[in-house]
Amino acid sequence: MSHRAPEPFATPRLQALPLRAEYADEMAAVLSDPALHAFTGGAPETPEALRARYVRQTAGSPDPDELWWNWVLGAGAGLVGYVQATVRGDRAEIAWVVGVPWQGRGYAREAARGLVAHLREAGVRTVVAHIHPGHTASAAVAAGAGLARTGEWEDGEERWGLGL
Repeated sequence: MSHRAPEPFATPRLQALPLRAEYADEMAAVLSDPALHAFTGGAPETPEALRARYVRQTAGSPDPDELWWNWVLGAGAGLVGYVQATVRGDRAEIAWVVGVPWQGRGYAREAARGLVAHLREAGVRTVVAHIHPGHTASAAVAAGAGLARTGEWEDGEERWGLGL
């Protein structure tokens, strides 16, 4: 696995575009509902704070053996969420978020499934996600992307995996 930037990918309804700081204003609106933080904690970020985070994320990991790959999700004329992967060798830990107005339409499942396929094509063999035990929607997304419960826990979240 090289230290290259993430490549864009697409699913039938979504365009996964490599993260850029310029997406911060639109993504701050997409991520503005406090309900998105019910399982992860925190609060919605201002466009300025999100832009600063995006600058750090796109600069990459300080660890040369770790890649930070982040994409925003476009659907139609606007952004609806993001997916991300922390890649180390042939293993990736993934996450996904879809803004509240676009939830319930299958976007998260489609994005996670597309992300897993994209990572596997890039040489990733093992994919892991961490799911809060009360987040049934996220568990359904993980299952829909081909991940299975492992029975292992970390920081109060269950590890789901593929290729373990």
